[in-house]
Amino acid sequence: MKHVDIKMLLTDAERFAGSAVTVCGWIRTARDSKTVSFVELNDGTCLSNLQLVLDKSKDLGLGGANSLAVGTALMAVGTLVWSARNGYEMNVETITILGSCPSDFPLQKKRHSVEFLRTIPHLRVRTRYFEAVFAVRDQLSYAIHDYFHKHGYKYVHTPIITGSDCEGAGEMFRVTTQPWDAGRKDGGAYPDADSYFADDFFGKKAGLTVSCQLEGEMAAMGLGKIYTFGPTFRAEHSNTTRHAAEFWQVEPEVCFAEIDDIIEIAENFIKSIITGVLTNCKEEMAFFDQWVEAGLLNRLNHVVNSEFGRVTYTEAVELLKKSEHEFKYPVEWGCDIQTEHEKYLADEYFKKPVFVVDYPAEIKAFYMKQNADGKTVAATDLLVPGIGEIIGCSERENDLEKLKQAMRKRGMALEEYEEYLDTRKFGSAPHSGFGLGLDRMMMYVTGISNIRDTLLFPRTVGSL
Repeated sequence: MKHVDIKMLLTDAERFAGSAVTVCGWIRTARDSKTVSFVELNDGTCLSNLQLVLDKSKDLGLGGANSLAVGTALMAVGTLVWSARNGYEMNVETITILGSCPSDFPLQKKRHSVEFLRTIPHLRVRTRYFEAVFAVRDQLSYAIHDYFHKHGYKYVHTPIITGSDCEGAGEMFRVTTQPWDAGRKDGGAYPDADSYFADDFFGKKAGLTVSCQLEGEMAAMGLGKIYTFGPTFRAEHSNTTRHAAEFWQVEPEVCFAEIDDIIEIAENFIKSIITGVLTNCKEEMAFFDQWVEAGLLNRLNHVVNSEFGRVTYTEAVELLKKSEHEFKYPVEWGCDIQTEHEKYLADEYFKKPVFVVDYPAEIKAFYMKQNADGKTVAATDLLVPGIGEIIGCSERENDLEKLKQAMRKRGMALEEYEEYLDTRKFGSAPHSGFGLGLDRMMMYVTGISNIRDTLLFPRTVGSL
């Protein structure tokens, strides 16, 4: 049906003022006076509502007494006029009810907690809070694509179903067509897992990808600069505010780039996408600054205008040990830096984003470039105030024998990574990359404290 988006109507109101327009949307609120009714209408195109003014003396085509209930979908035809009190509003001539809404609609005119809204994910998009969330998520996704396209990267689509565990942690969701009580075709039981998987759809064990990196590296070895951007999956039993079983990740891979190069790229990238959100989501970001995190806009502008810090892992451990802060987890060289440590470094010590570089090889993935000291790898995590780690980044090991050695040390089956190893066998080249979780980035730019509130339908342990 022909109609004008409310966002367009309010953005370019002078063009539409005085003329007949048609709008569609859902009723947010409705109130009565003696002679007129007022309806706040929203169509999801912007946070602002359009006020409809209904003259009770006119036959507007309404039905029963509850026809203007909150949540009702309608189409209104009328004239856009200026009101000194309310700004632009519409004097309605006719209304068509597109979908009535009964009184048990859970989003009545009152403030709802995010905890309650998580119980109705199919309806929470009709609230201002989640309209703002998904407007920012849309713009953040666009800004990511825009950055890479402007810098000559190719967007590649890697498999979601894979036979390899990129992180080597064994936290993959299994993909199978075998029934739970599957037996051999001759009726006997499978003697081992290999026999079971041999009769499965792919003839071998398969799972949902935990990262697109390995396939991305292979693509970069011929295309130069690529990025992937899509869903990834981890079967972690981590019921925290920062973990989801299904999440979106962007992973660029850059050939002929060493660790210093990829750090520079990551800093420019983060500043670019934050700027894109601040520029194009002013209304939504003002909402988050007012209702979610006071000072959010100042924090993000500080990031954009700061030079990111840099410290080695060894130096970071010494800073943490010398601090007077009481940590739940003790700090020693060789330990994994916990969230509380990350927040101390970014929030209290550096007071800005900081790259921690040269981690111990033992606590990082097999594919990371081994440093000359034999103990550390050319890896870095970007820590940001308020969140902690937001980017994991490294130069990739391009020496075939060193890579094989790292894989054997972790008990990995080299034959399962034959294609990946071929990239080091045939014309290996220095290359680097990083991974950024879109959902955690959403938490950072909006101030939202729970990852479940950045996803349309969050998938977490025990909840589908």
